Amino acid sequence: MSINSDQPWRRPSFWLLIGALLVVGAGSTLAVRNVLQTRQVAREQADLPPPRQVKVVALGRVEPASRVVNVAASEAGRIDRLEVQKGDRIEVGQILAYLDSYDVRRAERDLAASQLAEARAQLAAETTLGNSQVQEASTRVSQIDGPQQAAIAAQDSAIASLQAELDVAEIDLARFQALNASGAISRQELDRQRATVNSLRADLGNAQATKQQLEQARLSDIRNAEAQVVSAQATSRRAQVASRVDSAAQSLALAEAQLARTVVRSPKAGQVLDIFAYPGEAVSPSGGPILALGDTRQMVVVAEVYETDIGLVQLSQPVAITSRNGAFSDTLTGTVAEIGLQIAKNDVLDDDPAANADARVVEVRVAVDQSEVVAALTNLQVDVAIDIGQ
Repeated sequence: MSINSDQPWRRPSFWLLIGALLVVGAGSTLAVRNVLQTRQVAREQADLPPPRQVKVVALGRVEPASRVVNVAASEAGRIDRLEVQKGDRIEVGQILAYLDSYDVRRAERDLAASQLAEARAQLAAETTLGNSQVQEASTRVSQIDGPQQAAIAAQDSAIASLQAELDVAEIDLARFQALNASGAISRQELDRQRATVNSLRADLGNAQATKQQLEQARLSDIRNAEAQVVSAQATSRRAQVASRVDSAAQSLALAEAQLARTVVRSPKAGQVLDIFAYPGEAVSPSGGPILALGDTRQMVVVAEVYETDIGLVQLSQPVAITSRNGAFSDTLTGTVAEIGLQIAKNDVLDDDPAANADARVVEVRVAVDQSEVVAALTNLQVDVAIDIGQ
């Protein structure tokens, strides 16, 4: 037997076998250790509480805080003049456009205004004439009443004088009767005194009858004069002309309302975002707007939050806003200002073809702190991250 057969460690194959066994043993040890470590990590992670969500992400669009208002015409027609351009800032009530029917409506308004002025002038003339007629009749009453009152007063004085003379004559008659009974005067003198008393009584009766006639004539003349006053008031055309004034005023109000419908005015202050119709193009209340208007001094982002996340969103939570297509470079900040009350289909679609195009979302309005950055980017698509961890 040779030396190599008696000592196997001298053979190369022996050491190769030993090396292979060592490698296999080390690998097995490492494998067992890794399995044990993996199980340990799994047990530790199983004991940990589940991770807490700290952000709600959503797609959104930029728009003015006052929302975009599409301004349309009040009646059908064609645009005659456009008074604003895209980007102009306008005030409430400012004229935006005129329709082609404006000139016709303005002429109708001017005609109605002239008719109203004519009716008012005629009413003033009729009022002056009627007042003068009434004044004339009233003056006639005083002209009649004054002299007759004086005549009645004079007759009262005459009656009083006759009554005084009669009283004296009756006293003298009683004295003459006593003297005649004693024979101091003759019968002739007594009869003469009695005739004087009878004459005075007759004159007093006539004077009283004359006074009564004067009073009756005065009353009759006053009634006639007052009837003339009433007649002057009744025959005045003021009522008829006043009715014409009311009718003309209503016609003017209608003409002004029709004229106003041919003028397109701004319903609010803001900026012209876009113009959809230009002079010569036909417009109507149902045929589409003339221009889009919005107040870009304060911008918001309308984030479409999935219905599964809306319960995590609260007012005043901080928000980070980024542009995925580079419309602005910095991350904008804002706060949740309003949470919608309806669940609807999403309007902002993701560029990813695998994204859900029919998601159920709630609109959350976010007030943007840096409005000037996105003031000219209405309807820009942005990414929104609402911090719900605080």
